[in-house]
Amino acid sequence: MSIRPVTYEARAMPTMEGAGVHLHRAFGFQNPEQMDPFLLFDDFRNEDPRDYVRGFPWHPHRGIETITYVLAGAVEHGDSLGNRGTLKGGDVQWMTAGSGILHQEMPKGNAKGQMHGFQLWANLPKHLKMTAPRYQDVKSNDIPEIMDDDGTVVKVIVGSFWGKTGPVDGIAADPQYLDIFVPPERKKTFKVDTRRNAFAYVFDGKASFRDAARPRGVLLEKEVQGQEVNIRDMSGDRTLVQFGAGDEVTVQAGPDGVRFLLISGAPIQEPVAWHGPIVMNTQAELQQAFAELRNGTFIKPAH
Repeated sequence: MSIRPVTYEARAMPTMEGAGVHLHRAFGFQNPEQMDPFLLFDDFRNEDPRDYVRGFPWHPHRGIETITYVLAGAVEHGDSLGNRGTLKGGDVQWMTAGSGILHQEMPKGNAKGQMHGFQLWANLPKHLKMTAPRYQDVKSNDIPEIMDDDGTVVKVIVGSFWGKTGPVDGIAADPQYLDIFVPPERKKTFKVDTRRNAFAYVFDGKASFRDAARPRGVLLEKEVQGQEVNIRDMSGDRTLVQFGAGDEVTVQAGPDGVRFLLISGAPIQEPVAWHGPIVMNTQAELQQAFAELRNGTFIKPAH
């Protein structure tokens, strides 16, 4: 048993996408090998409809898969396959862009105007870049939720955990995607397969993802379960935490508890040629994709 060390930690950066949607990007577009097989992670969270109402109008994708997880509000979507639908709070959508798809995603606020969700991009290996596109929508009540004796709650969105298997399957990166709440001042350890690259994304509360038995720093402010913990060293809201090699992730929750995503996947280890919404293996493939967009042959016939 070996605890995965924290190798990188940073706050998600504010940016704009689509037709002016304000969001925070934890990673994306730079150093794609760093998070292999994952390419991009966005946190779209707003309370002012003006910051999201124009949404993400029709745009293309090729060579990737996306996982969209809605916490509050809704996302209305449509695509070139003829699919139409609405993701509501707690729902998940997995999309394989494969050989090419055009789609739109239009956020809608709840009764208070709030909108919150995440989108993760996963790379497709070379032999699946031109696979047929497809969708899978999953309702919130189909996502297993497990509560441990100490109040820890885990929603299993993708993969298997604590004897439960998430409803989203068939993703090439073979990811594990967990939504975890750890109660105030609790220390928990979670197994992560050694062959996977892993990261956590904190979106509520604070926590330390380092070995809580060996706190960092000198400002030891509080004793938690018999151990001194430096609260100022804890990772807070909108924080990305990347882990190194090992088979366990340890988390020490702060005084208000912590909610975070724990995501891992098997690296593809292939060249990445990436521009905007299209990710291929070579520049020639990338140029061909954009040429097909211009000449109207981007969408391939179903077969």
